[in-house]
Amino acid sequence: MADKFDLIVIGAGPGGYVAAIRAAQLGLKTACVEKWIDKEGKTVHGGTCLNVGCIPSKALLEASHKFVEAQHDFDDMGIQAGDVSMDVKKMMARKDKIVKNLTGGIAGLFKANGVTALEGAGKVLSSKQVEVSKDGEKTVYEADNIVIASGSVPVEIPPTPLTEGLIVDSTGALEFDETPKRLGVIGAGVIGLELGSVWNRLGSEVTVLEAMDSFLPMVDQAVAKETQKLLKKQGLDIKLGARVTGSEIKDDEVVVKYADSEGDKEITFDKLIVCVGRRPYTQGLLGDDAGVKLDERGFIFVDDHCRTSVPGVYAIGDVVRGPMLAHKASEEGIMVADIVAGHKAEMNYDAIPSVIYTFPEVAWVGMNEQEAKAAGIEVKSGSFPFAASGRAMANNATEGMAKVITDAETDRVLGMHIVGQHAGEMIAQGVIAMEFGSSAEDLALTCYAHPTMSEAVHEAALAVDGHAIHMANRKKRK
Repeated sequence: MADKFDLIVIGAGPGGYVAAIRAAQLGLKTACVEKWIDKEGKTVHGGTCLNVGCIPSKALLEASHKFVEAQHDFDDMGIQAGDVSMDVKKMMARKDKIVKNLTGGIAGLFKANGVTALEGAGKVLSSKQVEVSKDGEKTVYEADNIVIASGSVPVEIPPTPLTEGLIVDSTGALEFDETPKRLGVIGAGVIGLELGSVWNRLGSEVTVLEAMDSFLPMVDQAVAKETQKLLKKQGLDIKLGARVTGSEIKDDEVVVKYADSEGDKEITFDKLIVCVGRRPYTQGLLGDDAGVKLDERGFIFVDDHCRTSVPGVYAIGDVVRGPMLAHKASEEGIMVADIVAGHKAEMNYDAIPSVIYTFPEVAWVGMNEQEAKAAGIEVKSGSFPFAASGRAMANNATEGMAKVITDAETDRVLGMHIVGQHAGEMIAQGVIAMEFGSSAEDLALTCYAHPTMSEAVHEAALAVDGHAIHMANRKKRK
């Protein structure tokens, strides 16, 4: 038997590595198991988020947005940029460099905090033992506590089996070495819209096929409609109610069959990205006698404190219920580490923000109006357009709006939804407001710096009672 630990974490993604570092900071003898291998054949940390998800996609989104700005927006500001071109291979190299720096940084954080890094595939056995396999060798470790943070993988669908270089998932879409002329994207969710935006900006004719009839149903519909309008203006052809039924490779092209309200149709692409969601990754993770239960959807069953059906075994992140978000996984990791160390810890699942990093960004937290009304809650709301924001005008970013939703009786903030430049940064105001049970009046009485994009949130909060300063008021203050 190898070393015994107070805590072993399986998976070094944003949930796992954060849990391991926090546990070590609290004095627990901690190990973290990771099997992710990079292009050079080395074990790296960071999971999907750092390696093939959040970070590399944002590097491409930022580069492609600056390319569009240089092409179309600089002249309006008096900047003469001349002919602008994109070196896709150099853009990809920059993306890879960022990933390498960040994943290497986690190894440094492990060393600085005293976390033992174990390389290989982890498996939970009975009696809180963890088997680590690498290159045919297996080592069994004991732990008083185990955290499963194995993450998720892209969902594949039978009509479009992945074909190297032609039909790819989100990982493959981060590795294109040139801009496809015609790009298809299946799924108008967060990943599909972000990747579609990248390649649309670089010159692809992008068509998004979405099986659902509604666009971004999790977002307040006023914000969703505005977002759809803006993306369409940018050139994304978003087809709702388009259910993909099959595909075929012909002469290095992808012919996709789909059905909509008008009947069966076909469309041809040079590349096709399948972005229809992600599923929990549990392959080879649980031994036959581990005792850890899965729910009907394949997620590891946990309670509100991420405890599994086995005492001392926890699970966090994408492998459990809730939104598949890196920051949700990280906060769960911190909560579990605190609990294992003997501290009290809670997590407010009603105040987890979500962001789509298109331009403009889309961000939201809490309820939208349709959800609140479905729950029988009478609501009030206030909206403010960035077109009326001085800073937005100065930034050449007047598209979009901020919206605050409150309980009509108590004025407590129930949700915030924003589409606009830096929406992902501004949504933290809504998270904090909800975390502390703030009212719209609390936001309205807060002094915001001027000129800032965040003033739109201030004005939206004032607009809940019709008292916005910089647009026509609906009510007179009593």
